[in-house]
Amino acid sequence: MDLNPPPGENYGHPQICFFHVFFKGAALAFYILSALFVNSFVIIFVVTVLLAALDFWVVKNVSGRILVGLRWWNEIDEGGESVWKFECLDQESMARINKKDSWLFWWTLYLTAVLWIFFAIFSLVRLQADYLLVVGVCLTLSIANIVGFTKCRKDAKKQLQAFATQTLATRFQSTIQSAFSVV
Repeated sequence: MDLNPPPGENYGHPQICFFHVFFKGAALAFYILSALFVNSFVIIFVVTVLLAALDFWVVKNVSGRILVGLRWWNEIDEGGESVWKFECLDQESMARINKKDSWLFWWTLYLTAVLWIFFAIFSLVRLQADYLLVVGVCLTLSIANIVGFTKCRKDAKKQLQAFATQTLATRFQSTIQSAFSVV
């Protein structure tokens, strides 16, 4: 992944980018600043986890679809087996995805998980098992989105390769047919 955002390009969906970042930042900020203003662990736990859950929902159901054209979910089939489902836009629509939106989506997705891991280590060092529980829930939600969207992106790349292979094979076949039909 490129470390720098694409130059000279504006965000295609600024409101969705805002909410994609807002709930991540709100959960992290509340967790960090809550010790200064709130004495109740229960309030810290509930508000932080609620903000992280809102972030999970926004990323999974809104920003993932619009910013990068990907959608994932998990179902249980009739046999009781867990089945991952992946969706992506068609190739033409994927080509029109805004690079700056995509860059923001992926970097904030991974950066948030890294920050939650940092807070988990900090809670372990300070032997704060209760705060480790908060961080564990937030980290789990963050990692679930990372796993889902990473698998979805790999599936989308496979679909793109299959489409390209099929298109080349079809063109090759039509070229061969037209060459022999002239003779």
